[in-house]
Amino acid sequence: MFTSTFTFAKRAFDDEFHALDQRIAEMARAIPGYLGEEVWENTANGLFSNVYYWETMEALQTLMKHPDHLDAKRQQARWLQGYHIVIAEVVGSHGDGGIPHPLAQR
Repeated sequence: MFTSTFTFAKRAFDDEFHALDQRIAEMARAIPGYLGEEVWENTANGLFSNVYYWETMEALQTLMKHPDHLDAKRQQARWLQGYHIVIAEVVGSHGDGGIPHPLAQR
C-alpha cells in the first residue's frame, strides 16, 4: 500500500478551483485501488494536508497522469502559496478500532 500526502498553504480558492478539485476527487475515488483519504489542518501554521491511501503504485500513478490532475498542477500557483508532496509505502497500520480510518480493515 502507498500514501500520497499533499501539504499546502492556501491562497484564495475560486469557482474554477472548486470545480476542478471536485472532478479530481471524484475521479480519484473511482480508480481501482483507491482506499480512502484524510484531510488535516494545522491551525498553528495554517497548512493543510490531504493524505490519500492507495493499494498499488499503479493506482496512484493513474491519478498523477490524469489530465485534470495535470491541469491542477499547471495552475497551482493561482490557488496555493506553496506545496509539498510525499509518496510513501505503508509498512504497517494498526489501531484499537476506536476511530474510523481508511486502512482500519486492512
